[in-house]
Amino acid sequence: MTAAKPDHGTVRAVLALAGRAPSVHNTQPWRWVVGAESVHLMADWDRWLRATDPDGRDLLVSCGAALHHLRTAFAGMGFATRVHRLPNPADPVHLAAVEPRAATASDEQVALSAAIGRRRTDRRRFSSWPVPAAHLDLFAARAAEEGVLAVPIAGARERGRLASAFTRAAAHQERVEGYGTELGLWSGRGRTAADGVPRTAAPSGPMAHDGLPMRAFSAGSLTASTANDQEVDAGALLVLATAGDDPLSRLRAGEAASAVLLEATGLGLATCPLSQPLELPETRAAIRDGVLDGAAVPQLVLRIGWAPAAAPPLPSTPRRPVEDILSRLPGTGTP
Repeated sequence: MTAAKPDHGTVRAVLALAGRAPSVHNTQPWRWVVGAESVHLMADWDRWLRATDPDGRDLLVSCGAALHHLRTAFAGMGFATRVHRLPNPADPVHLAAVEPRAATASDEQVALSAAIGRRRTDRRRFSSWPVPAAHLDLFAARAAEEGVLAVPIAGARERGRLASAFTRAAAHQERVEGYGTELGLWSGRGRTAADGVPRTAAPSGPMAHDGLPMRAFSAGSLTASTANDQEVDAGALLVLATAGDDPLSRLRAGEAASAVLLEATGLGLATCPLSQPLELPETRAAIRDGVLDGAAVPQLVLRIGWAPAAAPPLPSTPRRPVEDILSRLPGTGTP
């Protein structure tokens, strides 16, 4: 029988899974504080990428993904969660308080939790197999459950405008003071690193798919996933968008990203979250007005598709040990 609340070992296991969430440059910009009845998500602003992410949008979206991973991991282990987002307006570092209570895990919840360990950010070319419309509808429904729109970008004109925003953002960031240094510090990492983008996950050179350029990380060794460079990449593009652009909207966008990415992983699809054109006001506005008709605020772009059958599996990217990001409130025991 499941205990009314999780024990220390269960909480540590859940936090390890929550730490598998995707984050900008794999900075993992979060900390967890565990109390007697709740787990608290704290933003780690020491890991803020000031040149890449000047308004902190990526950091909050990343923390939102970790929050959804936490909820998903708890659910898979038989605990429902009550979430209080931004519980203390006077403390912007405190992003959420999560109260787990015993519940019966459904097969779907167990499967979604299992997808956490299999999810990878795959920057390689996808195959020419299209993503079924039913899958896209499912992804939209999962995002909607988190209060977020997931807008598929299928038209040639809209895809062209989106690709243009990516190209313009990349060109602009190359001229931003400190951006290249920051990118170099957080990419090209070796096997022993606990964070950052490892060489094995970063493209070895300029890489673009259907006109959409991938971010140019440093010292990458990742090559295209198929020998046929002329094969059409039929990956789907989803823009995650919110009605507002406040911290709560950004946090919820990250939760929606996690929900969609895990659902796609469970279906056997490859995925890649992309944030570069949302990091600049000009290109973010171009996507809002030219792709979303000004109806919502874009927060993140997701590439989703089928990896080619011959593509080798990607290794798991590194994560910080739980003990490095976990603390306990006084009187609640050792971490």
